[in-house]
Amino acid sequence: MKIMRYFILAISFFICTTICAQNTLFQSQIEKIANSEKGMTVGVAIKGLDEGTSNEIFSINGNAHFPMQSVYKFPLALAVLHQVDQGKLSLEQKIKVTKKDLLPNTWSPLRKKYPEGNVDIALKDLLSYMVSQSDNNACDILFRLMGGPKEVEKYIHSLGIKGIAIVGTEEEMHDNWNIQFTNWAEPLALMQLLDLFYQKKLLEKPTHDFLWKIMVETSTGANKIKALLPEGSEIAHKSGSSGKNEKGEVPASNDIGIVTLPNGKRFSIVVMVSSKKKNTDEGECEKIIAQIAKIAWDYYQSR
Repeated sequence: MKIMRYFILAISFFICTTICAQNTLFQSQIEKIANSEKGMTVGVAIKGLDEGTSNEIFSINGNAHFPMQSVYKFPLALAVLHQVDQGKLSLEQKIKVTKKDLLPNTWSPLRKKYPEGNVDIALKDLLSYMVSQSDNNACDILFRLMGGPKEVEKYIHSLGIKGIAIVGTEEEMHDNWNIQFTNWAEPLALMQLLDLFYQKKLLEKPTHDFLWKIMVETSTGANKIKALLPEGSEIAHKSGSSGKNEKGEVPASNDIGIVTLPNGKRFSIVVMVSSKKKNTDEGECEKIIAQIAKIAWDYYQSR
């Protein structure tokens, strides 16, 4: 009996030692990538979503404030769908979209399809344009439907998540470069929001499943989380990018999401890159996100 007890203790010690070594290696690997480019600040928050890994959180600059850019379309979608669950809105209801709603000189597949406006669009389709195609006009139409960015922020804060600020619309960010810095998030706060969404604590099943579907169908950010992962992997995500200013600086290149492994297990990942390097190659920012996602994929595969 003593021999068996010692054997079990030895096996437990071996497993614990192995896991601790894996954790340390993983953290050092993402730190190496995050610190690889001078002039860039990288925020990371990664968490396993299954038994055995759900208590592990890996973070770099997790409480720093990063401009979200289009990542904030994820909390906006959650707020809209919460209203659907409350019966205040319906996914099937039609929203009148006028030509005035379809601003030029901004990313908008919606405007491309309906250049003259004067069309009734179902709420579910506006959400799909906003999330799957990152449409800026659809985003601002939904902000107006919700009563403005501050109402969305109020909803997110009511969930106990204070590390997210939602202040300006896409139109306002387009008109004033500095507005993007008022729409900030801490990587750990976004990870917490992803976690609540994944655990189905925010939405009813139909609205949860709808948002999951349009996040998986996202066509933007192909060079970020998805870039180095196996083709066909299920990734529910939302990316965001600021573009460059006149100095060639890139304040925001982000991607957040939930990755499904071939064995069905999942992890959440938030990577936010802000570069003050002059003449930054935006591909450098995307490469950092892609490399960290691949390291996370390999780590959780081994667990």
